[in-house]
Amino acid sequence: MSGFQAPRGMRDLFGADAAAAAHVESAAYAAAEAAGYQRIVSPIAEESALFERGIGGSSDVVSKELYRLAPHSEESTPLSLRPEATAGILRAYIQHGMRSAPQPVRLVTVAPFFRHDRPQKGRYRQFTQFNVEAIGDAGPGIDIEVIELGASFLVALGLRDVEVHFNSVGCAACRPAYAAALTAHFAPIEVELGEVDRIRLRENPLRLLDSKDPAVVRRAESAPSLPGHLCADCAAHAAAVRQGLAAIGVTVVDAPRLVRGLDYYARSAWEYLLPGEQGQQGALGGGGRYDGLAELIGGSATPAIGFAIGIDRVVHALQDRGITIGEVASRLVVVCGIDEGSLAARIGLASTLRTAGISARADVSTRKIGKQLEGAARDAAVAVIIIEPDGRLSLRIMADGKQAEPADEASVLRAVAALLKR
Repeated sequence: MSGFQAPRGMRDLFGADAAAAAHVESAAYAAAEAAGYQRIVSPIAEESALFERGIGGSSDVVSKELYRLAPHSEESTPLSLRPEATAGILRAYIQHGMRSAPQPVRLVTVAPFFRHDRPQKGRYRQFTQFNVEAIGDAGPGIDIEVIELGASFLVALGLRDVEVHFNSVGCAACRPAYAAALTAHFAPIEVELGEVDRIRLRENPLRLLDSKDPAVVRRAESAPSLPGHLCADCAAHAAAVRQGLAAIGVTVVDAPRLVRGLDYYARSAWEYLLPGEQGQQGALGGGGRYDGLAELIGGSATPAIGFAIGIDRVVHALQDRGITIGEVASRLVVVCGIDEGSLAARIGLASTLRTAGISARADVSTRKIGKQLEGAARDAAVAVIIIEPDGRLSLRIMADGKQAEPADEASVLRAVAALLKR
């Protein structure tokens, strides 16, 4: 065994696991692009201040989980590996003047992110997320579009019973009254709170609803709910979103104490959950409206909404339910040779096949033909082309072991094309 191991909470994906992840990632891009979203590729690291100002210094993400990069010099701007997509994508929207484009700007990315979190099933320190962002529209219609896009993506993969747990976290006008009500509710147990939760109580009491401390969880069960503290505009917006989702058949579950863990959210907040599964391990993803983020990071007021769905969590959910993904029938053709002198010809013929759109590789070993055929079988090749000593080619069908008489290259290529059309 090697002396080096993958870092804790980070994994090597290969074989069936890599194929499953690639299948879900491809489906994510296909779903978003079919809905008019365009790809964006942003840096894997951003200025640390972007996350500190955007996500909030009191959040677990910034205070505990951020991977901060060691500066190369005293003049270097402090950088951190991105823990989420939204702040970086909105930074790009501002930097590149996307506000002048037709609004909303619809963007999608499937990419790796990093958090120094406690590793567990479906929760890693390096993880891949499907992120959709719609920037520049404040109306409930875009909320309905974005929420439905995530739900339909999961249903199409086979998770047909996925539920949208929905809430409104209000706005700057109505949230202070709710925060005051929460502060009064949790004040009697302040002495029982840990340091982090005491800070939350003082700075952002909504975060107490995300606490894992048993005393806080018990107290939260009787906490005031957000819907009763919404202003008229926020209440109307939430009602329109709920009604719109119901009208198009999206299962919506009211979650009056659902809050998002990041500071810039306003109004719509939701999670994608499978029935009977609660908590972060059960959530496949979630999102919300972040109308206040642009101003926090130096832009002008800009309404925006988006979601993140964990690719790893989706793969685990599909596997747990016995849903096969990422497996396709082999279309590989392997080119072998009777003698060592055919090595260059094998490689050349494999290249010719690939140019014609056929998956192919050459056996570049000096093994006997029997061993070459065994290797092709291990790779699940659909056929093998054998270069005979006289330069002619023999086509062997791996499913039944039948081998045709030697023929010229053009004849064999036609036979391969016909085989792959079956």
